[in-house]
Amino acid sequence: GRARPSHSEPPDQDGRGGEEEEEEEGWHQLYPGHIPTSPLQKALLAAGSAVMALYDPYRHDMVAVLGETTGCLALPNLRDKMKNHPEGYHILQERPRIRLSSLDMARLQGLPDGSLGREYVRFLEDNKVSPDTRMPPKFVDDEELAYVIQRYREVHDLMHTLLGMPTNMLGEVVVKWFEAVQTGLPMCVLGAAFGPIRLSTRKLQVLATELVPWAIRSGLNASCVLNVYYEQRWEQPVESLREELGIFPPP
Repeated sequence: GRARPSHSEPPDQDGRGGEEEEEEEGWHQLYPGHIPTSPLQKALLAAGSAVMALYDPYRHDMVAVLGETTGCLALPNLRDKMKNHPEGYHILQERPRIRLSSLDMARLQGLPDGSLGREYVRFLEDNKVSPDTRMPPKFVDDEELAYVIQRYREVHDLMHTLLGMPTNMLGEVVVKWFEAVQTGLPMCVLGAAFGPIRLSTRKLQVLATELVPWAIRSGLNASCVLNVYYEQRWEQPVESLREELGIFPPP
């Protein structure tokens, strides 16, 4: 849902009632940073962000807007999967965030090689990325669904870690195929379908014959990756977690 306007506000200094003011504004802000939008506005935002994201896949702001404005069917489905799973339900209740401020980087760096925590930090260091670069949601008109897409964004680098994929275009396309099958988010489908157009012929061949079939099979076989409380799994070996989820070993 939509946030419904309140009709109990007192008149302002101009003598206008809160009802009239709310009518002009449309809907309430549901969470910090939320920008209420109409279906038409969402469609325009989706179209514009899709064009920009295809032109420059590294425009993460446009990719984020596209994900929020087109996820109206996929996000409730993901939320329901989380609610119906003990670990996923626990995540929805506690709302953990993966940020530098919430991570004990020194502890993670001290974990054994091959553990999820150590390999996650290695991925961040090798690719010079940070969990703090993930944009907060703005256009999702449901506070709980906004958390679901935020969680999806914050575990994205963990998908790279589990799949053993770097952040170059080839690696991003492979992860997007896996995420598209896993989440059903149109933004992932679009990235998976159109991302390869920038790749060389040699990389396209590897992608088509080895990596995409593996990513699709793994995505279909694996249980929902949002149902893992990763913050409680840092010491678990990556191979063990892959096996638990049903992700096949990388080719």
